[in-house]
Amino acid sequence: MLRLLFAAYLLATLADTLLRKGFVSVAEPERPRPLGRGTVTFGGAGIGLVAAGLGVGGSVMTVPLLRRRGLPMAEATAMANPLSLPVAAAAGLVYALAPTGPAAGATGALSAGLGRLGYVDLGAAAALLLGSVPTIALLRRVTGRVPDRIHSAAYIALLVIVLIVMLALDF
Repeated sequence: MLRLLFAAYLLATLADTLLRKGFVSVAEPERPRPLGRGTVTFGGAGIGLVAAGLGVGGSVMTVPLLRRRGLPMAEATAMANPLSLPVAAAAGLVYALAPTGPAAGATGALSAGLGRLGYVDLGAAAALLLGSVPTIALLRRVTGRVPDRIHSAAYIALLVIVLIVMLALDF
């Protein structure tokens, strides 16, 4: 069920980025328009609730919001990506401290303790970290040189790829 909810979330975000003006190409204002107090309060809380409920970072919804306020793609993603850290930290802590084993309803590989901390696969976490840190170091030097329109199109393409893979795994 969670996977289908996340797919619906991606579909809504894709529809938002493609159907409403201001994501793929942003008119270059003299300066971005600030977010209003209501948007920061209620929008932030809404994004946080959806992100926490789905176990994802809020940047997928925050980037389109910041783009519509006039930020270039590189700045919108740079500002939105740190929002994933608190969600990831909280989720990681919950999964690491979650009881495992038959008493908790876990079966098979999930109840195995070797190489795991709760439901966190330490080997997979290490592989993700070892692969992502050098990639981040390399790409942060290149990101500023990517034209804004290509960066926004690539963002949409990445969301489409994630959606296709998720749907393919369900069928």
